[in-house]
This record gives sequence, structure tokens and C-alpha cells, in this order.
Amino acid sequence: MTTTTGQTPAPAATGAPAGGGRLPMSALLALATAVFVTSLTETLPAGLLPDMSGALGVSESAAGQTVTVYAAGTFLTALPLTAATAGWRRGRLLLTAMTGFAVANTVTALSSSYALTMTARFVAGVAAGLAWALLAGYARRLAPPHLEGRALAIAMAGIPVALSLGVPAGTFLGSALGWRTAFLAMTALTAVLLLWIRLTVPDHPGQERSARTPMRHALRVPGVGSVLTVTLVFVLAHTILYAYIATFLDDLGLGDSTDVFLLVFGAASLLSIWAVGAQIHHRLRALTLTATVLVAAAAAVLALAADSTPLVYVAAALWGLGWGGVPTLLQTAAGRAGGIDRGAAERLDEGRGSGDGRADAAQAMLVTLWNVAMAGGGVAGGVLLDLAGSGSFPWAVLLLLAPVLALVLTARRHGFPTS
Repeated sequence: MTTTTGQTPAPAATGAPAGGGRLPMSALLALATAVFVTSLTETLPAGLLPDMSGALGVSESAAGQTVTVYAAGTFLTALPLTAATAGWRRGRLLLTAMTGFAVANTVTALSSSYALTMTARFVAGVAAGLAWALLAGYARRLAPPHLEGRALAIAMAGIPVALSLGVPAGTFLGSALGWRTAFLAMTALTAVLLLWIRLTVPDHPGQERSARTPMRHALRVPGVGSVLTVTLVFVLAHTILYAYIATFLDDLGLGDSTDVFLLVFGAASLLSIWAVGAQIHHRLRALTLTATVLVAAAAAVLALAADSTPLVYVAAALWGLGWGGVPTLLQTAAGRAGGIDRGAAERLDEGRGSGDGRADAAQAMLVTLWNVAMAGGGVAGGVLLDLAGSGSFPWAVLLLLAPVLALVLTARRHGFPTS
């Protein structure tokens, strides 16, 4: 499908990044805001679970499933929708996805029914599946070759900003004005973003049918399986704790400090994503190993020394330093393993090529598994909460990160190569 969106055609449509040797900051910041909206919509309930559960008349573990059903919407639809919309112009698809967020957040804010809220969250997850399959490749194609890593880091900065500022702000807003106001604020932001995208983000053509790569072909590429497995287990470990962080802190007697904890976590995440953006081109493997060790260290502190409030905040900082760059690291690893390069990006702009199709397929599978892990983390966290209490969360994180570290260490030739 080649219908235009009304956006101004971009220089990148000819294979050249906008701005020659410079980064198109307005367009990249719009993409970062789209990432922010996607991430915050997914994680906002983490800081609002007690209020949401009371308003909807369900338990906190049931309210936590609003994160799970969002992830389920993504992993159930990301692959088929990515394949079905491969021929759409990229700008049109991005606008469609962001409109889905506006509708879903509005319904969530106005709903008093648990079933309707869960339906709206599922729709938001479907929109996320469309958006995430676009955003990493979009950011790269806006940049000259030597700045692709930095462009991706800027776009992915929306994740730590959502965690450092968005979730604490949403938690504060929910406490002051009600949790529904936080979701309505998301709708307002998305409305502004839709105009911003139309005005500043270059449009790109979709792929011709002959250039599309079946998902199973991408799995045969060396390294893709390793990256996807690391993604699944790492995100599962993170989500088990993060989805229930308000409950975990409340059980420690720090329930009133959830926003402060998340602020420390998110500020450290911003520092992490800056460091990753600066070094990822040459140190993907080392950065991934460091991230794994830092998150494991944070979990160990929370498992062994959670009775010390200062150490809890130290753990928040370690967790943020480790996790902040993980989305950029894994997106980059998937793209490289799938065969993306500047030549592939140029062929993609012309609707040709095979390496670019494999990279798109690898990214779509990463998005799917990421959200399988998000859903699994929400379910596993709920089960652990009911059976063993919130104190079991850090131990589960440590258990899961052991195979992640082992797999990154062994994937020396493909997936997470030494150079």
C-alpha cells in the first residue's frame, strides 16, 4: 500500500539521511517521544496499582495484569501485523499506531469496568506492536552511517525518560488528582505528538513484496537466536520486579517513596543510555555484559539488604545503570545479527534487498519476545506475590540473569561478537 500521509517527503527517501552529516534532532526527538508514550503507557500502572485496584474492585495482583494484557496484545499481534503492513508507508503506520495509544488511554481513563480496562490495555499493546517494529529502523535511517548508534540512543532515550520522569510524575499526579488523570494526560501528550510527527518526521516507503523476508528465515541467521533468547530472559527478569515495584516497596515500608525510588532508577537509566549511545558502535558485547552484571548486583542488594533504606536507593541506581541501555543494546544486536547495514538501509528505502528484510524480521521477533517476557513477568510476578510474597522478586531476578550472562559470554562470534 503506497498511500501518502500528507507528510513532507524526506531526503532519506532517496537513501541519504536528512541533514547530510548531521542528526535531524526534531525528528529524532519526536521518535523519542513516541518511545516515551509507548513505554509509559505500558509501565504507568506500576506506580498506580493500589489506586487502580481499589477503583476497579480487584486485587493488586489482578490490577498488575493490566501490564500483562498490554504485553499480550503486542506479542500476539506484532508478527502478523508487521507482515500485513510491510507495504504501508512508514509515516502512515506510525501515525496509526500513535492514534491507537490515544484511544486506548482515553478509554482506560474513563472506564470503571475491569473488563473494559483490560480490553483497552490490550488495544494499547496492539498499537505498541506496530510502533516498536518501526522505531529502531526509523531512527537508524534518519542518520548518517557513523551516527546510527547515537540516533538509536536518542530515540530509545524515551524509555528511561518514561521511567525516570514519566512514571514518578504519573504516580504523583495519580496521588494528587486520581489515577485517571494520569492516563488522560497521556492522551493529551499523544495528540500533540501526532501533529509533531506529521510536521517533522520524514516519510518512507514500505517494502515491495519481493523484498520481504519470512520470519523463519531470520531465525536461521547466526546470532539472531542468541539475541532473542537473551531478550526473552532478561526482560522477564526485569519485569517480575518492575511490574510490582510499588507493592515491593510498600512491603518494605517505603510505599510513600515509590516515586523517589523510580526517579533514582530513571536518572541512572538516563546516564546509562548516554554511555551506551557513545560507546555502542565499538563495545556492544562489553556493554551488554556490564548491563547484566549491574542489574544482577541491584537484585542481590534488594535480596540481601532491603532492610537498609540507603541501600535500597543504591540498588535503584545500579538497576537503572544496568537497565537503561538494554533496549538500545538488544535492538542494535538484533539489527546487526539480522544483517542491517547502510547499504541495506538504502535498499530498504528503494523497496529492495534481503539483509534489510532479515533485520526487519529480527526486530519484529525481538518486539514479540520482549512482550512475551513482559506478559510472562506480570503473570510470574503475580504468582510469586501470592505464593511467596514480594521478597521473592529479587531472588527470581538473580536466578534468571545467570543464563543471560552465560549466553552473552558464549555468543562471542555471533549475536554479541567481540568486535
